[in-house]
Amino acid sequence: QVQLAESGGGLVQAGGSLRLSCAASGSMFSINDMGWYRQAPGKQRELVAIITRGGITNYLDSVKGRFAISRDNAKKTVYLQMNSLKPDDTAVYSCNGHYKPTWYSQRELEVWGQGTLVTVSS
Repeated sequence: QVQLAESGGGLVQAGGSLRLSCAASGSMFSINDMGWYRQAPGKQRELVAIITRGGITNYLDSVKGRFAISRDNAKKTVYLQMNSLKPDDTAVYSCNGHYKPTWYSQRELEVWGQGTLVTVSS
């Protein structure tokens, strides 16, 4: 069974930085698009950043220039470097991945991490 394990959340003051990590484990042929989502209290979940296996990235407008997503394919790990954090960034951040179980799989499956809480104080 494929699992994603996040780490790196915590409490930080506004203007500070945090780095989130998400490592995939389990049996899979490949893990392709990986992304970070967040959900603040009383709000819908939103896509923060996504990265393809080849390194193409896309960001939520409100984090452009402050957050950077990257990945290490050999380690099956994706990172989210968050700088200039604002109280509005406070949320549970969850990692998401799309993977192929085997080389002959016709479609990708989706897996989610349990989430890590990021709290930004003013």
